[in-house]
Amino acid sequence: MEHRYDAIVVGTGQAGPSLAGRMTREGMKVAVVERKLMGGTCVNVGCIPTKALVASARAAHMARRGEDFGVMIDGPVRMDMKRVHARMKEISGQSNTGVTSWLEGMENATVYRGHAVLEGADTVVVDEDRLRAERIFLNVGGRSRVPDIPGLAEVPYLTNSSMMEIDSLPEHLVIVGASYIGLEFGQMFRRFGSEVTIVETGPRAIARDDEDVSACVQEVLEREGVQFRFGAECVRVSGSEGSVTVGVSCTSGEPDVVGSHLLLAVGRVPNTDSLGLDTVGIETNRRGFIQVDDQLRTNVPGIWALGDCNGRGAFTHTSYNDYEIVAANLFDDDPRRVSDRILCYGLFVDPPLGRVGMTEQQARDSGRNVLIGKRLMKHVGRAKERSETDGFIKVLVDADTKEILGAAVLGIGGDEVVHALLDLMYAKAPYTVVSRAVHIHPTVSELVPTTLQNLKPLGS
Repeated sequence: MEHRYDAIVVGTGQAGPSLAGRMTREGMKVAVVERKLMGGTCVNVGCIPTKALVASARAAHMARRGEDFGVMIDGPVRMDMKRVHARMKEISGQSNTGVTSWLEGMENATVYRGHAVLEGADTVVVDEDRLRAERIFLNVGGRSRVPDIPGLAEVPYLTNSSMMEIDSLPEHLVIVGASYIGLEFGQMFRRFGSEVTIVETGPRAIARDDEDVSACVQEVLEREGVQFRFGAECVRVSGSEGSVTVGVSCTSGEPDVVGSHLLLAVGRVPNTDSLGLDTVGIETNRRGFIQVDDQLRTNVPGIWALGDCNGRGAFTHTSYNDYEIVAANLFDDDPRRVSDRILCYGLFVDPPLGRVGMTEQQARDSGRNVLIGKRLMKHVGRAKERSETDGFIKVLVDADTKEILGAAVLGIGGDEVVHALLDLMYAKAPYTVVSRAVHIHPTVSELVPTTLQNLKPLGS
């Protein structure tokens, strides 16, 4: 059966529902298509459930540290993983229910449950229904990458999605990949009580960040008992349910890591392979990401791509900003662009990392006249009061324009503190606006001005 609409939204991640809501408020008749879970990755298997687990893991960690603060707890701290899992599911479920109710109750919107396939530049087929509209918005997200590891087809493994179904404690969790997902799950399950080994083919963790950030995060996790195997040039797997062997070396050192569970955390791929993009002629890059212009339009007129599937950002906040950019251009006569966006993200280990703009290495490579300010968290009053002194504040400044180029705040509250610098970057204001500001004592943020008052030339 054929149905006509003013617009079709495929996928209900962070961009799709908000865009559908805006279009219906503009008087448009909209079709929304979702093949699986309303809310996409963040709501169901990403940000919200994983950070609920991080919170449980931190509670366990702080309980074990009780004596440091004069809090005496009789007996060892025990984990009830079924209750941990139930709490996470409840929090995630509330978000899923909220998005579902919003979309299903949205005036002038019709929700279709099923897999969408493009049949033309104005046509989407969902099972027996053929939907037609002059505007189509793809917000199909991504999924965990499953690499071609020898032996993997015969071994049970987990991804960030299937980890959300674990309600028991793995005896020994082996994680392949030392980037954001791997590190967060590694610390989390170590704090729950699992033995954890993280296997990484590269020489260090979170390789896209500066070496001092990487080294500090590794030190924190190792102190808590997480083991790392870097330079794993010969990764292979074998085993069965309840026992998995991960080969990490062909020539030297202990060649194998034996664990009870295997988690793959080696990146993500876009959900674009079964959309029928070739039928329409939509261009993708070699990794399958849909190519878009600065206003998120594909090469096919009338079709846009938002969120993780376009490769222009891999975060919930960039996906939502994609919605804002499209809506501003369509309805507000406000020519917003993706290129106006400043890179920002967080690593939610404990302590967390907040990152904005350039890394130190990128600043060195830019050829600019760069100043750097750095202050260790052990010299921050709030961190000392909390006995959480790992990490540092690092800020990079263009000496000629006095604009902030980038920053890393690794430490207590780092994921929140960094926004003061990000806002200044968007304002294109000189760093002196913050360096001369008076911040509240005692906080971590009060040391940002101090850091900026002690800038030095960035050496080669």
